[in-house]
Parts: sequence; structure tokens; C-alpha cells
Amino acid sequence: MDILTQAEIVLRNAQYDTWSWSAPSGPVTCFESAAVMGFVHVFESADALMAEWQVSQKAALLRHAAFLRGAGTKSWNVYSVFLTAQRAPSLARAIERIEEDFTLTRKIARTSVTTAEDVERSLLPLMGIRSQPMLGASNFEDRLRARLKDVPTDAVTAFLNETPSADVARILGAKS
Repeated sequence: MDILTQAEIVLRNAQYDTWSWSAPSGPVTCFESAAVMGFVHVFESADALMAEWQVSQKAALLRHAAFLRGAGTKSWNVYSVFLTAQRAPSLARAIERIEEDFTLTRKIARTSVTTAEDVERSLLPLMGIRSQPMLGASNFEDRLRARLKDVPTDAVTAFLNETPSADVARILGAKS
């Protein structure tokens, strides 16, 4: 799987503008929204990620310095994303510490990125909150009756049967 291409797909689906840049260390996917911008770097190995992340971050910032200076408050939300497909349990803690380094940019660093789901999971901090509504077979009338349990049943029935509003009001007034 091409991690950079998949990252670009995920970011575009999240309404980011994306473009590619050929950095000295290899291709980079750049991204931007109204509030956030950043750079996705992919490394051949976890060792390469550990050795090169700082240089890669500085190169991206240097290349885009003029743009970043004019970005206003968005320049506080610049992300550097460092990904590799290699699984590296021995470097797990060291790679986690990259994210704790807040110098120059905010950071996301992940190993074992081998599927589209891994890419999406890695980029979750950049995604808006998503909720999946619980849609299922339900009877609207039953749901409405359950919510209107404090309203007299004959008034709810009259309302649902498209009885004129004056008659529904009369029913409600008689029950008060």
C-alpha cells in the first residue's frame, strides 16, 4: 500500500486541500484546512524515522516559511506527521516521545502503518468528530407517542390523524 496516497485520500475526504512536494528526503503530502496545516512524511523504516524526523520537519518548514508567516493564527496549528510501515516494538516508546516534542510543530508519529485503516487511525487527531447515527427500523408514530406520554392519548391521536388544530386544542383544554 502507498501510505502517502492513502493519507492524501483520507485528508481529502476530511475536507483538507492537499498537494505533493518533493522534499530532499522524498515526497511529502502537504495539507491545509481553514484551521490546520501540515506535512505527511513516510519513512522506509522506524530507524529512518527516528534518525530523520527532525531534518524532515525543518526542511518542510523552511520550504514553506513564507506561506507559514502569512498564515496568521493557523500557524499555531501546523502538524508534522511521520509514518512508517515497519513494525518496531523496540522503538515504540521513542517514537511516542516524538509526539511529546512540541517544538516547531505538533507531531503525529506511527509505526506499523500497513492498511488504509491504519492510515486513517493515524490521522484521527486531524479529523473532525464524527458520529454515526443509529438508524434502524422504527415506527415514527410509536416514537412520538412514547415522547408525548404526558399528553392525553386522545389529543395525540387527534393530532396524528390530522384533526384541525382548534379541535386538538379543545381536547387539550378539556383535559387540563
